Amino acid sequence: MQDAASVPTDQFIELLARLPVGLDLDSLALETKAIQRRRELVDGASLLRLALARGPGGFSLRQTAGWASLLDIAELSNPAVYYRLKQATDFLSALVERLLAAKAAGANLRWAGRTLRLADGTCVSTPGSKSTDWRVHGVFDLGRGGFSHLELTDQHGAEALERGAPLAGEIRIGDRNYARVAVLKRFLMQSDGKSDFIVRIGWNALQLSTLRGRSFDLIGYLQGLPTDMKPHEIKLRATAGQGDTALRLRLIVQRKTPEATEATRLALRRTAIRKGKQLDPRSLIAAEFMILGTSLLTAEYPANGILAAYRLRWQIELAFKRLKSLLHIDRLPTRTERGSRSWLYAHLILALLCDDLSQDFLESSP
Repeated sequence: MQDAASVPTDQFIELLARLPVGLDLDSLALETKAIQRRRELVDGASLLRLALARGPGGFSLRQTAGWASLLDIAELSNPAVYYRLKQATDFLSALVERLLAAKAAGANLRWAGRTLRLADGTCVSTPGSKSTDWRVHGVFDLGRGGFSHLELTDQHGAEALERGAPLAGEIRIGDRNYARVAVLKRFLMQSDGKSDFIVRIGWNALQLSTLRGRSFDLIGYLQGLPTDMKPHEIKLRATAGQGDTALRLRLIVQRKTPEATEATRLALRRTAIRKGKQLDPRSLIAAEFMILGTSLLTAEYPANGILAAYRLRWQIELAFKRLKSLLHIDRLPTRTERGSRSWLYAHLILALLCDDLSQDFLESSP
């Protein structure tokens, strides 16, 4: 059983004060039909409190019912707690959306007028499951030091760069999972060409050609590079297939250290053995390089700066690690679809409030 830690009685009012100004929890609960008849639970604040106790608080249904009775929040049976929280799924989802909508863009980092944001996702499984059941997709604002977008999907929700609408002037950074031509084109289209991307690219992820339309041999290009550690770049076009509109791309390549290269190759060999597959020798060649693709085509964005920006991706990985190690979002106790959504949304609400709290601390620290 998880360590139970409810929201302290004398601090829940402070937690409510961190919600967006003008947000009416009662109206939101009625609007989303989380509360239809004012029996037992009579207001939105109590419903939120119940969800936080059951979710990140770590209480079982029985503990949640007893805790609510002890604090005179409501007299509920175990099945009644389950039913109430199942009905609160849309309420909690809407609250996540309101919290995200209230967040302003962070300060410029590295380039004036540009906001750096990181895209990534994490997987959550139901008890006893050996595969992914839920995905939490996130966008992390480096200037703010917190999430600017969080989205919950089932296992079919693929990672895509356009999850979380881009802002004008934004540069979004993603790993190999986002290096798909259709995804990158949708992201640029959503921003009306006012945002850019930096993504890591696998050697066989994109169909590349020169600006004149000739097929581009990436492995041959890598093998012909000098043995120095300087970044090299070339402007290319990428397509998803024959007849597809080409995407202009700037490819930036930097050789890794011998230690990093060997670690990557070792991981590739182990994966091939585990899956019982033959390892493509071209993968071992590409393992020697960091390969990035970006829509930042002009010289005001030097290759060294783009590589440095990409290396900040560890910050969103650390943010997701906090969700698991501190809020225990990976310890999903529920098996039903609506019960799981309710439990997970409660964690996302607390994660967003924790982001705001950490910002207060950083702004007050000398």
